[in-house]
Amino acid sequence: MAATTERDIELEHHMVATNGIRLHVVQAGPAEGPLVILLHGFPEFWYGWHAQIAGLARRGFRVWVPDQRGYNLSDKPRGIGAYQIDRLAADIVGLIDAAGRERAYVAGHDWGAGVAWWLGLQHPDRLLKLGILNVPHPTVLLRHLLSSPAQVRKSWYMLFFQIPGLPERLISANDGAFGVRSLVGSSHLGTFTPADLVQYRAAWAQPGALTAMINWYRAAFQRRPKLPADPRVHVPTLVIWGAQDRFLDAAMAQPSADLCDDGRLVMLPDASHWVQHEAAEHVTDLLADHFQ
Repeated sequence: MAATTERDIELEHHMVATNGIRLHVVQAGPAEGPLVILLHGFPEFWYGWHAQIAGLARRGFRVWVPDQRGYNLSDKPRGIGAYQIDRLAADIVGLIDAAGRERAYVAGHDWGAGVAWWLGLQHPDRLLKLGILNVPHPTVLLRHLLSSPAQVRKSWYMLFFQIPGLPERLISANDGAFGVRSLVGSSHLGTFTPADLVQYRAAWAQPGALTAMINWYRAAFQRRPKLPADPRVHVPTLVIWGAQDRFLDAAMAQPSADLCDDGRLVMLPDASHWVQHEAAEHVTDLLADHFQ
């Protein structure tokens, strides 16, 4: 365990055993507060939620933010099969167990939202409420990929990531220049500062990290899970969506909320895919109000 600070809130750094691996988990807030787990996406790590941790902790939540498997300081099991969505969701169920809780509030962005959706579909008994940022319900995404050439064009990188070895070499070249361009080029000017990008480069440079991170995409295509017979999410769900997302069509947002028994969509017209960075305080307030 180590400690750092974020806006005068102490951040505890722990290694937590779950589902046969160990995840690096940043923790903050009162020990007995309601548990909130924040799940990052690609190509981020726990730091993708740094703007939300302090605000949620000040509101009395116990905040856990893992580096998900394969990322940054967490374990990086070998093989594409290790990154199937059922295993990724089981990691988070294990974190809830490790916290000594029956249920938790869970929010996810990008791939973290994919894991959050799967938890809502397969493990609703372990959830209090869900927060989803800029990723559609899996049924909606599949339907859109099959019917929208525009979305297929936006998703070109998912196909590129299926090539063995090449994406890793491209992203790691020139001190992570390709990864930096991907973040900066798809976000509003100034969203990611030079200091932020130093953090991302260090995370990508962890041994085995790039292959493990990209294996999430490979598993999604090569070990595609069977969608549940009941596509509805039965826990209260807030969908937050930056309308200027260059990767995912905003037309998928409302149908995703409609597949929730108690679903609500908040569209942020001026935000991109990186909504929790560009509208940081607003996203914190939305999540805190939803989880209250």
